[in-house]
Amino acid sequence: MKTLLLATSLAALLAAGSAFAETIKIGVTPGPHAQIMEQVKTVAAEKGLDLDILEFSDYVVPNQALADGDLQANSFQHQPYLDNQVKDRGFDLVSVAQTVNFPMGIYSKKVKSLDDLKDGASIAIPNDPTNGGRALLILADKGLIKLRQEAGLKVSPADVVDNPKNLTFAELDAAQLPRALDDVDASVINTNYALEAGLDPAKDPIAREGEKAPYINVIAVRSADKDAAWVKTLVEAYHSATIKSYIQTQFKGAVIAAW
Repeated sequence: MKTLLLATSLAALLAAGSAFAETIKIGVTPGPHAQIMEQVKTVAAEKGLDLDILEFSDYVVPNQALADGDLQANSFQHQPYLDNQVKDRGFDLVSVAQTVNFPMGIYSKKVKSLDDLKDGASIAIPNDPTNGGRALLILADKGLIKLRQEAGLKVSPADVVDNPKNLTFAELDAAQLPRALDDVDASVINTNYALEAGLDPAKDPIAREGEKAPYINVIAVRSADKDAAWVKTLVEAYHSATIKSYIQTQFKGAVIAAW
């Protein structure tokens, strides 16, 4: 009888703990961000935080949804992109933790190396200011173009001051860049979209961004929530040894833990 009562009491306590677990909605993009967050969800649940993960197919809506209160957090963007969104759209959003780095790659179905690009070659780059600028900075780092130095990270094709191969730039939605490989000579693709398209970011690029580039991804929340207890729990879950091991094993260098 005592055993039965003890079992019943334990079950009741567990049920109560589950009932009182805090739930937050967190936005991600498909691919690695979503995959990693599913693992974070398991770790966070052990700490009393339930994650309701919502996937978004572009880079624009997750910040608007966060600002509007439809999400409590998002995890999909690097710091320069968030800074640009805050400046241009007036969002009261802040980053609370660094997550991962996705070294951007230059891919091609037509050439095996950057040296093989011919005069007038077409290069597809993302059409948002920060990722488009990031792509141009990679091309500049590889010696294909020179950029106006005072433009900083927010460069555009208009900031190209030297273009020996007369490269042309096709600015496309980031999600469409893998599909453009049949139509352009090369495409500079974000890692999450490369993976989603079946490309191997560790092996397939003809050139790759350096790991020390300033594009580490972050978890963003509304400024009013930055000191909330659930934020601390979320960050602790993401920065756990379990998640770091998962990233190293699952992505084999295509995605790099930044903590």
